[in-house]
Amino acid sequence: MRKLIYGMNVTLDGYIAAPGDDISWGGPPSDELFGWWLDVERASGLSLYGRKLWETMSSYWPTGDQQPGATTAEIEFARNWRDTPKVVFSSTIDEVDWNARLVTGDAVAEITRLKAEDGGPMTIGGATLAAAAMRAGLIDEYALATYPVMVGGGTPFWTALDSAVDLNLVETRTFPAGVVLTRYETKR
Repeated sequence: MRKLIYGMNVTLDGYIAAPGDDISWGGPPSDELFGWWLDVERASGLSLYGRKLWETMSSYWPTGDQQPGATTAEIEFARNWRDTPKVVFSSTIDEVDWNARLVTGDAVAEITRLKAEDGGPMTIGGATLAAAAMRAGLIDEYALATYPVMVGGGTPFWTALDSAVDLNLVETRTFPAGVVLTRYETKR
């Protein structure tokens, strides 16, 4: 069975985007944090995206290695992003590219099917998609890179749940600019 990891940059008050889908609150990640995210992506055998995050990622990373001033890590991230198989969940777009396939049906059923397959870990991104997987009990690991900023509202990292989910802390790490990484595994 494949492991499903939900990880995002998050504000101290728990949002992945401020009102208006504003993600500029954190500024660019430090090279050290960016390298950590790159390692997560390199280890992933499949990336799962909701529509909004897909549109954000696919608007930049297909050519991220060709941008002026791209760092070595950004070049590697762009190449890895293009090469990693992706599944995009959306009922409002008609096609995807960049080594991706589109799923317009039941996301929870498809994620459950993908988890049952052999293969490397899967990452999931996008608040709406991750919320559905979270409510269904499908997420095995949570990784939060918490920035020392509060935005007061927006798109939350966490969703409302019907019951408690017990977690084990597996890592804490401090990055430049006061960013604190916490990783938790779901107790099974």
